[in-house]
Parts: sequence; structure tokens; C-alpha cells
Amino acid sequence: MPPAVRRPPFRTPATALGALLLLAAGSACTGAPPPRPGAAAAAPPAPSPVAGQSPYWVDPHSAAARQVAAWEAAGRNSDAQVLRRIADRPMTLWAPGGNPGPRIRRAAAGARAAGRTLLLAAHHLPHRDCGQRPAGGAADARAYRTWIGAVADAVKDTKAVVILEPDALAQAIDGCVRAEQRAERHRLLSEAVDRLKKNRNTKVYLDAGGPARIPDPADLVDPLRTAGLERADGFALNVSDFQPDAATRAYGAELSKRTGNKHFVIDTSRNGEGPLPGSRSQAGCNPPGRALGTPPTDRTGDPLVDAYLWVKRPGESDGSCRGGPQAGAWWPDYALGLARRARE
Repeated sequence: MPPAVRRPPFRTPATALGALLLLAAGSACTGAPPPRPGAAAAAPPAPSPVAGQSPYWVDPHSAAARQVAAWEAAGRNSDAQVLRRIADRPMTLWAPGGNPGPRIRRAAAGARAAGRTLLLAAHHLPHRDCGQRPAGGAADARAYRTWIGAVADAVKDTKAVVILEPDALAQAIDGCVRAEQRAERHRLLSEAVDRLKKNRNTKVYLDAGGPARIPDPADLVDPLRTAGLERADGFALNVSDFQPDAATRAYGAELSKRTGNKHFVIDTSRNGEGPLPGSRSQAGCNPPGRALGTPPTDRTGDPLVDAYLWVKRPGESDGSCRGGPQAGAWWPDYALGLARRARE
């Protein structure tokens, strides 16, 4: 099960772009049109993709699919039908620690049999999450190299999209990672890009946080380049976060312009209602009233956005906050709420 991505308190934006993005996010939540102080900062509108038009693999044995079957057997047919908004859509497999090979090989075989693309997240760097719960990751650089090699070996020639190390660069920028660990982290990310890209059908997107985490995208440019962005397929935004599509696209367009027009993907798994209003310190852990966002698709209507993906698996807990189970555990009531409030 994927670990929750723990985020330190929100930093006050120091740039005009950061302010614009927060205004855009607020407008998306209220339904009011965002301000347009300049066309350069705005992203082109993206039409809503048609549900089901996705090249990605749907796991028939996911926790959501098993819950649907259990509720149907118990006569909860209405709830089961609502939960199919999660169970019938592709979600990202977070590669397990230890030996990731068996689970990835099973998923890869399923994706090949279905003629679909496997979605993966690699989240196992040393000092992952800066010691915050749920802490984890490889014991050291050597262990990480072995682990990422096992991930790549398990994928082989399967068509796959890999989201590489959620929060890794953001933690290095905001001071969560100690200075002596930063160079090693960048080096391991760069090596991971090269190892994964040896697989001819693997696309790699380096996680770059998003507008709520690193308000000024200029702060990401050098770290992304050092981490191998030029050899990757692009970067990923909004992983496990709740920022609206419009604000994230605007942020991504600015970062793309600063990195040689690199493309990006956006995690839309739980951003249908935007972020929880109020305290940012509580907004990222099982926030109430949230909804599923845009269904996973590569038909985004935006030439820079390669895909909308569900990287964070909807219905898996962020942690024990607000009565939730441990991080990564399936929480059917929360999942049902996300699905009930979904617009698509």
C-alpha cells in the first residue's frame, strides 16, 4: 500500500505568480472565473475528458473492486454502484519496499494482457518523508540502487508510466532534507531516471510538488535539471494533493517554460472540490468533503499536459487523523464519500 505523502506547513508565496495561482485555486473552488492579469500566466482551458477513454490498466483486484463485490454480496447495491467510480478506473500502483518484483510483475502481466499501460509510483529514497510518519525508504544509496533496478527489471518491456519519488525534490528545497543529504538525493534521482529509461516502453515523470508546496516554480528549475529532467519524459504535479486543475495547469505551464517546454502530468485523484479551506496544516490529511477529480486519461486538451492520473489511490488513508486507519490502508467510508461527491 502506498505511504501517505506528508507535507510540512504551507509557505507564504513570495512571488506574484504564487499569488496568482492561489487566486486561481480559490476561484476554481467557488466557481468564479479567475483573474486574468496577464495571458502568460494562464493555462489553456482543458475540456472534460470522457470517462472510460483511457489507455491505462484497471486492476480488477484492487481494494475498491473487492469492496464493490463485498457490498454487492451484502445487498448494498446502491453504494457498490457509486464506488465503481473508483473501482472501474485506473489507479497507480505504488511499488512496494523490500522486493518489489513479484507484485509489479503480476500487474505488468495484467496490463499486457489487457493491452493497457501500467501506472507506477516509485517512493523509496533514503530518508523518505524526512523521518515523519510514515517514515520509510531504502536504508542507504546502495539499497536504493538495488531496489530501483528491481522495479525496472520487473517492468521490462511493458508499457508503463512511472511517477518518480513523490515529494523528493520538494523536501530538498524546503529544508526538510539536510544539506549533506541533498546532493545524494539528486544523484539517486538522476540515476533512477537513467535506469528506468533503459526500458524502451517506460515513461518517467519526476515529481515536482505543485503550487501549494513550492509556490514559486523557479525554485524547482535547477533541482529538476540536476535530478535528470532532461532525460525524463517530464514532471508530475499535485501528487496526493488537492489543488484544482486550472491552478495546477497554470503552474505547470510556467515551470515548463522554464525547463525547455517539458511536458507534465497532474494527479487529479481527489481534487474535485479543491483544497480544504482553512488551516493548511490539516488540509492534507484525510480532509472531509473532498471529491474525485478528472478521471484518468491522456486526452487532456492541453498540449503540455500528457495525462490526468490518479497517483494517490482514492480511498486509501493519509494516516490516523480524523479517525482514519493507518497510512495507506483502505478506508471504504472515505472512498464512498469521494465517489458520491464526484462530478464525473
